[in-house]
Amino acid sequence: MSDWPVIRRVGLSGLLVTFAARMSEPANRAALALRAAIDAEGWEGVTETSTSLVSTFIGVDLAAKGPEELTRKLEKLLSAQDWYAAPLPSGRKLWRVPTVYGTDLAPQLAEAAEAAGMEAEEAVKQLSQARVRVLTIGFAPGQPYLGELGEAWDIPRQQGLTDTVPAGALIVAIRQLVLFTNASPTGWRHIGQTAFRTFRPEAETPFALSPGDEMMFPAIERDAYEDILASNADGNGGATQEVIE
Repeated sequence: MSDWPVIRRVGLSGLLVTFAARMSEPANRAALALRAAIDAEGWEGVTETSTSLVSTFIGVDLAAKGPEELTRKLEKLLSAQDWYAAPLPSGRKLWRVPTVYGTDLAPQLAEAAEAAGMEAEEAVKQLSQARVRVLTIGFAPGQPYLGELGEAWDIPRQQGLTDTVPAGALIVAIRQLVLFTNASPTGWRHIGQTAFRTFRPEAETPFALSPGDEMMFPAIERDAYEDILASNADGNGGATQEVIE
């Protein structure tokens, strides 16, 4: 009998349903699908829902309303289907974000490629053709963790820390990409640079991305990037988007 999923209390804030001990595509799929199902149920007392890599959080004031009723509802919902094979939520978007790989804009491409056991040219080919899911949003406003890449990209973080990478930096480690919201230090390797703004506080929808969206990072030349940067009022960085059927 599987030990997963597990339902836990999060203080008095709500309940957390966890589908695995570590990141996997089926566990992330389950977390996303369960959140969508709970939102569709419209349960009384639920104030928010969110997901991490492998968990779904259901916000409820447990001081005013104990966990028993919500736990029973969750157990019934969890038994209704195989969540690890559930369809992903509808309305998700596919984003294609133009990206400069390497150069002085993203100086750790060659190092990351070597760690993955390939030449830089092959690394760019793989990364620019990869289609990855927004697994979760975290660390900074709107900042996506994306995956999973092929097994060759199961490379560790750096031993040291890069003092800063700019907003729009594309970073790689442990089969994931991260698209940085703000200039920040990092222990991951900087392999690409975009003009895409993940957080747009002036917009009606400040977070450009949602968990479950998908992204691709097609390669462009430095001059094309500079042209995009010069006319980037909307923050899309030259990206296109389409609804995933």
